[in-house]
Amino acid sequence: MKRNNTEKVICKDTSLSTIRKLAPACKCGACSHGCTMGSGFLAEGDTKRIANFLNITEEQLKEQWLEEVDAFNQKHHRPKILRASKPYGKCIFYDSEKGCTVHPVKPLQCKISMGCKPYSEDLHAWFVLNHMIDKNDAESLRQYNIYLETGGAAIPGGSMEDIMPNNETREKILNYEVL
Repeated sequence: MKRNNTEKVICKDTSLSTIRKLAPACKCGACSHGCTMGSGFLAEGDTKRIANFLNITEEQLKEQWLEEVDAFNQKHHRPKILRASKPYGKCIFYDSEKGCTVHPVKPLQCKISMGCKPYSEDLHAWFVLNHMIDKNDAESLRQYNIYLETGGAAIPGGSMEDIMPNNETREKILNYEVL
């Protein structure tokens, strides 16, 4: 990805505070368009913040507003997607007139990797590395490897060699010798 000299390189170990500075939540047309095509995954703490904002319990939030999705052999929550017989649709929290109805507490992935940022792909890769894969789960790592091999964004610190520096262990996991 081409970067100008003022942009920082985003790597696996970039702090959340730096990520937040690089990618403040936005309400522009490009970001809002993302809300009409799906929703972002929730990171740790997102569920509690959204539930508090809506003045409901976390359990009520999960039952009424969220869906559970398997990704990288892990269960993740995201706002429900309202589909009209299509594989995509608008986020349940998106209102065409008001925009994101939970904007002050929107999920981390929505804040950082939607639409308008010129390095959104790197922000998405950072989110995957830090919030979606489990480096202690062999299947999660195999699925991440497939993600990389099929064109998923890679950032410094996010290669299979970086995540699993021991070549022998890495090969055993990738060759299904470790289940």
